[in-house]
Amino acid sequence: MRVLVTGGAGFIGSNFVHHLLNVTDHSVLTLDALTYAGTTENLVDVMTNPRHEFVEGDIRDRELVDDLVEDADAIVNFAAESHVDRSIDSAEPFVTTNVQGTQTLLDAARNTNIERFVQISTDEVYGEVVDGKFHEDDPLNPRNPYAATKAGADLLARSYYTTYGLPVLITRSSNNYGPRQHPEKLVPKFITNAAHDEPLPVYGDGSNVREWTYVEDNCRAIELVCEKGEIGEIYNVGSGSELENIVVTRKIIDAVGASEDLIEFVKDRPGHDQRYALETEKIEALGWEPKWSFENGLQRTLDYYIER
Repeated sequence: MRVLVTGGAGFIGSNFVHHLLNVTDHSVLTLDALTYAGTTENLVDVMTNPRHEFVEGDIRDRELVDDLVEDADAIVNFAAESHVDRSIDSAEPFVTTNVQGTQTLLDAARNTNIERFVQISTDEVYGEVVDGKFHEDDPLNPRNPYAATKAGADLLARSYYTTYGLPVLITRSSNNYGPRQHPEKLVPKFITNAAHDEPLPVYGDGSNVREWTYVEDNCRAIELVCEKGEIGEIYNVGSGSELENIVVTRKIIDAVGASEDLIEFVKDRPGHDQRYALETEKIEALGWEPKWSFENGLQRTLDYYIER
């Protein structure tokens, strides 16, 4: 199978490219625009792999996308603007990349015999949940521009399944962490800051709860959905490791050996969701379960960033 991985030089995408090349015999074509969050450094280990090809380009480039999709058996779309704070400052690049870019891929796929189109989404499309967990058929209630554009892309992808019969599947994962993540995100930012004895800015009182999934576990889930998932279905991917942001901060401080005096509570983010949590029975029914505890994943992540 030849898999087109869009956004494959970013965080989760590059980990997925490595995963496919390590555990399958698929060939991989990576497409990435190499914006600030994507870098070929994330792919340096596979650039000479004979089963891997890299193309620099944008999923909004219809001519390029048409050409690349024509030779693909499956598409896994990671390409996205993904930082909530940036979306609050300016929503336009999120709309054009996350929605219009996805449309370009879907249109290209309609004209081929593509076997699978896996749209990579996020738990943030559901909004916040105070009690219980989100199921795949729960209504979407995105509360920031980033989440809204990801929800729009999900709905668009599903419409191509129901309208055109395109073999679409969707995965929605909780917060990922691990190697190759851009340092603007909480875990790598706080590891780096703590290692350099710099402040750790925590929004509000730090009580916001996130479910943390080690990126390798998510890559295994995505591969499984691509191989065995039921066309037209959505699969939540979560770890069950729910932690308040302040708890994550303190775990990072302990792991680095820094001082809690570095913690700096700052003005809360507008529309900051209080809690996310996912029900994962559907993905578990395919044979998946998380293998990494937060502590083990954090240590592996810490080792990666400290080495650099």
